[in-house]
Formats: sequence, structure tokens, C-alpha cells
Amino acid sequence: MKVRHLIGKEWTDASDGREFESRDPHDGSLLATVARGTAEDGLDAISAARKAFTEGPWSTMPPKERARIMHAVADAVDAHRDELALLETRDSGKTITQAAHAEIPRVALNLRFFADYAAMAANESYPDGNLLSYTLYPPAGVVSAISPWNAPLMLATWKTAPALAFGNTVVLKPAPQTPLTAQRFAELALEAGLPEGVLNVVHGFGGDEVAGPLTSDPRVDRITFTGSSATGIHILRAAAANHTPVSAELGGKSANIVFSDADLDVAVPQSIRAIFAGNGQVCLAGSRLLVQNSVRDEFLARFIAEAGELTIGDPKDPATFLGPLIEQRHLEKVHSYVELARLEGADVALGGSRLTDPAHAAGFYFPPTVLTGLGNHTRVAREEIFGPVVTVIGFDTEDEALAIANDSPYGLAGMLFTQNLDRAHRMAARWRAGTVWINTFFERDLRLPFGGEGISGVGREGGQYSREFFTEPRAVMLRLKSPR
Repeated sequence: MKVRHLIGKEWTDASDGREFESRDPHDGSLLATVARGTAEDGLDAISAARKAFTEGPWSTMPPKERARIMHAVADAVDAHRDELALLETRDSGKTITQAAHAEIPRVALNLRFFADYAAMAANESYPDGNLLSYTLYPPAGVVSAISPWNAPLMLATWKTAPALAFGNTVVLKPAPQTPLTAQRFAELALEAGLPEGVLNVVHGFGGDEVAGPLTSDPRVDRITFTGSSATGIHILRAAAANHTPVSAELGGKSANIVFSDADLDVAVPQSIRAIFAGNGQVCLAGSRLLVQNSVRDEFLARFIAEAGELTIGDPKDPATFLGPLIEQRHLEKVHSYVELARLEGADVALGGSRLTDPAHAAGFYFPPTVLTGLGNHTRVAREEIFGPVVTVIGFDTEDEALAIANDSPYGLAGMLFTQNLDRAHRMAARWRAGTVWINTFFERDLRLPFGGEGISGVGREGGQYSREFFTEPRAVMLRLKSPR
């Protein structure tokens, strides 16, 4: 398979002809050769997006007409769900069950939700005698969307869908580890009627390569990024030179708090899902598991038993719960944190080493790993591992649990299991996190703000928050003539 850039209406190789490989993390097999974008390619994509914004119909098209086209793209995604899911599974290692039944349907939902939201959004108006004041929300312009590898197409459309719905044009740079679905999605979008140049896709790497202009060119009006906090710093610095607004959803080290009054029939499986779903490569993961000491032994016994029964293997098998990690380098990173935990005095209650048996040796497989015996001050409790590794910490009181949860540079999400409604509201009000789930995990309403505090990000997206970011709100005041 050959993966090329989409610039305007043309599918192109890199300007210097270089390529890189995309390989299946399950067995290392070659999936595609991919155009390795240059700074010139990035500049060309920005030029195409700028031309489409200033000369094409998209930015001035009635929102209902944009919505009609975006719904057609969503219909195409639905019609090709199985194809897209298999591409995602082979490229990223996520399970076919998750891809086909959660993430690809969410791709279509992203498109439909923002298309309808933009078409139906109300504008403020304030009549005051002969003075009429109102707000317009024109599109910002050209949007650079830089998406990660852990939920490739779902997060790519979380960025591109609102940008498009509000009339912007987009240059999308997917993660180099997972380029396949971005290309197929762009093909489907063009076939469904998206005008040329409205969506451009360039592949490759950061630094002085293709991503350089996407974060530093003054013709870019908005940057939306999901990825590591370290990369986010570089993007914010590059954007600062042009005062380009940035929405950045970055890393996390979220606390998952289980109180003694929790329903363990709910708390245990939800806590399993919170850290081990998505192979642990989820920014929202409940990677710090705080359990009230009075129920700690009972909870851990059940948690470890259930985690030990999870099916690990070929992500194309519908029975698989955990597939491989994304690549060798990331596998080594995850393993190094477990070795660090041992040096810090942890008890490895489950897992802890790469799977090397014949069924898993060809891939980047790491089992569910449970670390106990460490405090919140240790590196493995404070730094993002981004794998199927959870650190268990005991606590006695509500105030102690909240203090531990908030004692982190991150502030992306939190989970709380309790049957005490007063406690749930108290905790949610005082928790420094962008999202708090109570007796559940990963439920989403796309109208709500999504983002993080601290080094977990800058800004919020979703519903009205996306409209404010992807538009330039404009105040208009009109003095009417007095009636004669």
C-alpha cells in the first residue's frame, strides 16, 4: 500500500521523494510505504488550504449546506466502517472490537454532531432602544490539526469536524505511526463532495520536517493538537511568534478513587477498563488507582484476578481485550518504568515483563501490570507511562484521597466510585481535572468542555467551546434611525 499526501485535489509524494514505513505492531509486517513530508510539503498544504478558504465556497457556504456535505461524509464512514476499523486495528494495534464498535462510529458521530451544532447554533442579539447589538461567528481561517496515534481517526475528526463545520479549511497531520485511516478518510470525504483544498493531509514528522510550517507559518490561524505535554511545549513556543491560538489536549496521570462504599461489581470492571482498555495507551487512563484502605484487600484481590484473565493477543480477533503496544521504542519505555518501579521499591503484583512466548514474541506485547507498595511521590506515580501499568495507592479519608489526586502536575481527568451522593459532588467540585467521571468511565457528551488543567493542556473543545476556538467572534453594534 502507498500512502501519499493530499494537497488540494492532488495525491502527491514527498517533494524530495523520501518515504517511511508503517508496520503492524502485532507481527511487524509491512502495511504501507508513506510519503515523508518536508517543510515544502507543509507550506504547499497551507497554500492549498488558504486558497480554498479565500477563493472557494466553503467559508461562505450556509451552515446547513456544509452540514449536508458533512453528513454525506459521515454516511460514507458508516458504509466503510469495517474497512476503516481493520485499517485502524492493523495500524495501531487497538482491538477490532474497539475500532469497529466504538471508535469508527464515533468518527461519524463527530462529523454529524458538529455539522448539526454549527447549523443550529444561536447567535446573541441585544436590542436596546435604537441600538441593536449582536454577535457574528465567522470562521477563523486555516487550521492545522495534529493528531496522535492512540485513537487515530477518532481524534483526527474530533479536530477536523468542528473546524470544517464552522467554515474553516484544514491541514491534517496524522501521527507517523498511524497514517492509514487518514488517507482513506480523505478519499471518502472527496468522494462525498467535500470541495478540494478544504481538507489537506500531510504525513511525516515534526521539527524541521512537515510539521514545522504547520505550527509556525503566519498563514495558519488556529492550531489544534493532541499529544504529549513535551511536544505541546514546542508547539506553543512555535505558535507564540505569530500569536496563533492553540488548543492542546496533552498528557495525563489521572487518579481513579475507590471508596469503601463503592459497588465493587461496578468499580472493579470499570477500573479494569479505565487502565487496560486501549492497551493502556489512553491519555485519560486511570493510571493512579487510589483505594480506601478498609476495602483495599478485597478490591485488589478482585481487580488482580480479573486483570489476569484478560485476553491478550491478535487485535483482529474479536475475543482480544489487549493488543500490542504501538512500537518497539514505546514498549521499551513502558518496560523501563516497571524496572524503575522495582528500584523504587514496588511490589509487582501482576505482569511486569514483555510477553515473549511464541504467540506474542513477534509483536510489542506487554501484559496488564499492577504495582503496589509505592507512594504518590514516586516517579511511576507522577509521570505518564502510557501503557497497561497501574500504580495502587491506599488512603483513609476523603480529604486524603483528594489531596493525593490533586498532587500532580497533570489535570486531565478523574474517576470516582462511591454511593455517597454528597461525597461525589464535593469531590467533583474540588478536583483539579478537566473531566470527572462518577461510577463510570469514558462516557462522553460532545456538548461538554473537553481538555485539561496544568500540563494536561490549554483550552477546551466541544460544543460552544469548539465554536469559540474555531471562529473569530465579532461584535456588531447598529444604531437604528429614530422613527419620524
